[in-house]
Amino acid sequence: MMKYILASKSPRRKELLSLVVKEFEIDSVETKEEIDETIPFTKAIEKIAMQKAEAVSSKHPTDLIISADTIVTLGSKRYGKPKDPADAMKMLQELSGSIHEVITGVCLYCNGKAHTFSSVSKVEFYPLTEEEIKWYVDSKEPLDKAGAYGIQGLGSLLVKEIQGDYYSIMGLPIAMLKRELEHFESTL
Repeated sequence: MMKYILASKSPRRKELLSLVVKEFEIDSVETKEEIDETIPFTKAIEKIAMQKAEAVSSKHPTDLIISADTIVTLGSKRYGKPKDPADAMKMLQELSGSIHEVITGVCLYCNGKAHTFSSVSKVEFYPLTEEEIKWYVDSKEPLDKAGAYGIQGLGSLLVKEIQGDYYSIMGLPIAMLKRELEHFESTL
């Protein structure tokens, strides 16, 4: 019997997937998350999601693997997870007062067959003071998140407005995932 496997260690993705799939296992492996600069950001992030799924598939060849990755972009610049608190400070200074994009790429993978898709949301930050940025970075919340913020926690205090899928900004576009999953399963 086919099982669902979440190829992610993210507690946010685990929580979000449980809204779509009732029973699943978690198995992830470390992969090199290098953005291919020669293709659009949406395709590059889908490619990383597919690499994550493929890496887990060798242990679960007949199960349906769900993987995702998220990046933040401002113009042609991309923001992954900060390397350290100083990097988080720099990212937040650059995102302050801006409208930036959050792109989550998802891969569904089973029996060597892959389907990828992505969700793009726009997030506008309030202009942030140095004190606000330091306070937020000192909370340690931004250190494991793309763009150095989590919209579902204290990072919500930085956000003026969003356009798009809130859950995609958190790391998994669940409404889109539900529909894509139903379609993908019908093709297996």
